[in-house]
Amino acid sequence: MTYSCTKALIDDLDRHGHLVRIKQAVDPNLEMAEIQRRVYAAGGPAIFFENVKSSPFPAVSNIFGTLDRAGFIFRNTLSKIQRLIELNADPFQFLKSPLQYLNLPVTLWHMLPKKVSSGPVFQNTTTIDRLPQIKCWPDDGGPFILLPQVYTEDPARPGIMHSNLGMYRIQLSGNAYQTNKEIGLHYQIRRDIGGHHAAALEMNQPLRVSIFIGGPPSHAFSAVMPLPEGMPEVTFAGGLAGRRFRYMKKNGFTIAADADFCITGTMIPKETKPEGPFGDHLGYYSLKHPFPVICVDNVYHRSNAVWPFTVVGRPPQEDTVFGQLIHEITGPMVPKSIPGVEAIHAVDAAGVHPLLLAIGKERYLPYDRRKPRELLKISNALLGFGACALAKYLIITAQEDNPNLNIHNIKDFFQHVLERVDWKTDLHFQTETTIDTLDYSGTGLNEGSKVIIAAAGPPKKQLMTSTPAELSLPDGFSHPQIALPGVLIIQAKSFSDIKTAAAEINSLVQCLHALNKRDELPLVVLADDAGFTAKTLNNFLWTTFTRSNPSHDIYGINSFTKFKHWGCEAPLIIDARLKPHHAPPLVEDPEITARVDELGKKGGPLYGII
Repeated sequence: MTYSCTKALIDDLDRHGHLVRIKQAVDPNLEMAEIQRRVYAAGGPAIFFENVKSSPFPAVSNIFGTLDRAGFIFRNTLSKIQRLIELNADPFQFLKSPLQYLNLPVTLWHMLPKKVSSGPVFQNTTTIDRLPQIKCWPDDGGPFILLPQVYTEDPARPGIMHSNLGMYRIQLSGNAYQTNKEIGLHYQIRRDIGGHHAAALEMNQPLRVSIFIGGPPSHAFSAVMPLPEGMPEVTFAGGLAGRRFRYMKKNGFTIAADADFCITGTMIPKETKPEGPFGDHLGYYSLKHPFPVICVDNVYHRSNAVWPFTVVGRPPQEDTVFGQLIHEITGPMVPKSIPGVEAIHAVDAAGVHPLLLAIGKERYLPYDRRKPRELLKISNALLGFGACALAKYLIITAQEDNPNLNIHNIKDFFQHVLERVDWKTDLHFQTETTIDTLDYSGTGLNEGSKVIIAAAGPPKKQLMTSTPAELSLPDGFSHPQIALPGVLIIQAKSFSDIKTAAAEINSLVQCLHALNKRDELPLVVLADDAGFTAKTLNNFLWTTFTRSNPSHDIYGINSFTKFKHWGCEAPLIIDARLKPHHAPPLVEDPEITARVDELGKKGGPLYGII
């Protein structure tokens, strides 16, 4: 089925049992977000909020809450897009199975944007303060648009075929923004909008921005889709929708004709204001920083407009499904894009960019796979490839050592690597470099370090599966617990400063040095709460890789620097304690949680769901 607007999607979800309606008035201040998080965690349906306090517009969330529901929404087009990508990866597939590609011309036709003279989005106008003012976390700087499609064009080459449609957060009010006149735009490092902004700055002219909310669901998904450079997202949006992307021009702005809402405005050169804080997808607040301001021109909406939104926070959340769907669609292109790469997995539970797993082919010396060679070439290519460039920990291994290794089975992947890794040779650091804007473990905004862990060859060791009986810990360290085979979590007292930490860890190193068979314990992680960190795989991944900066927080036994190469003996130690410069983790408001609990009781709209 094709959808022309959000209401058409809601009606279809409702007919097929994928929707719950909440008729009573719900507060956009924290309550709607808490409902979304709870229903998503329960694997529940899409949620239609019919009565949003202080706004005339209804809202909907959890549209993409499960992979099955995303597949249902795109049931008529997803396979066609996958066929197109498969053919791009391997054109000879057409000769092997030509009947599978009979619909290809129709899909290509739908990918051509269509200029129209009018559209439903122009039926009405409103103001920013009448939109649903959804605030997700207690310390957020204000309400945000949470499924925006931010449209810009290259000022040097205007036109829809030189456009970018991205999902960059928009702060509607708060801080120093003038009500109804200004909104905040936050985009992270390495985002395509940055090129358009840079061109506008160089030309010393304002950058026109159109923000679409709603419309066909393919439009929102296309805004997060990693596409080849030069391919505008609006083309993919039309192909996935099974309906050409319809657009109009008004007052110099490009406007999606089918959007439920559209905000138009301009970014004034060099003008910034504080934006944030915002509870983001790493599970922490991104803090207040200066970001571009959009001076609002108009706010348009269709007559039956519905406000779609999502909520981000410590993964998994609804955006996890985006990642799963992207992998499903783009999987065939990965080996094509970087020769030697067999699979990559940006680990959602670790906040996506902090941890990237990879499997490559070690073909340089096929008769001698005792150490990584081609894997290092592949690693450097990955760190220059799209969003993979933001990876902080890149762990890569050779397919030849276990052709059946599943990169999405994280426990098995870690065991495979830890059985083979040699910390004296297999660590490769990059310092004074860029990391994800939302990652506060580094030395400043967008600044930190990376490490490549490349392990190949046969297993070198067995891994411990229980805490060593002879382990004796110095003062300040306690509660040792095995999280995974070969991974020991140790609770440490609160971090104070880097010099004190180095001295404390040195005392721990002396104790670990005395362990029997310490090579069977390749990794030790220091945490504020060992019980929490070791309790689940997701807790281990989140704590370890979002709270450490490789150059500053990695230690080891008998560590050395030889000709600029740092290495050590086992165990490697990662200090994953919260540091004073880290952003605070996200915590729900207990009063709001209790209020949502009531909705899940018998007679409530969420009874049997949460």
